[in-house]
Amino acid sequence: MSVALYMDVHVHGAITEQLELRGVDVITAQDDGRAENEDDELLRRATELRRAVFTQDEDFLAIAAERQQNSIEFAGVVYGHQLRVPIGKCVEDLELIAKCYEPIDLMNRVEHLPL
Repeated sequence: MSVALYMDVHVHGAITEQLELRGVDVITAQDDGRAENEDDELLRRATELRRAVFTQDEDFLAIAAERQQNSIEFAGVVYGHQLRVPIGKCVEDLELIAKCYEPIDLMNRVEHLPL
């Protein structure tokens, strides 16, 4: 089973578009009607949908760390710094994660890009 992704509100649309063209199962917070939700709510929603969140927002790192410390399950966070990881590299690494990882590989974990 491949990893399905949930794109944070601030992720560049080109990343989502390229992933969709490559056959990756992607949904955006906007598509899910959650564009106005707080980050912790987005992570809860992504977990409910069994999708790992891709974000370029450092706030998710703190939220994930808090969940890890409190043993609150989440489907995973993939983080790529907006200025340090080019769009093309994000797309390549996210495609690799989506197609080669299993959902259990990201459960309660944070993965940093580039791989």
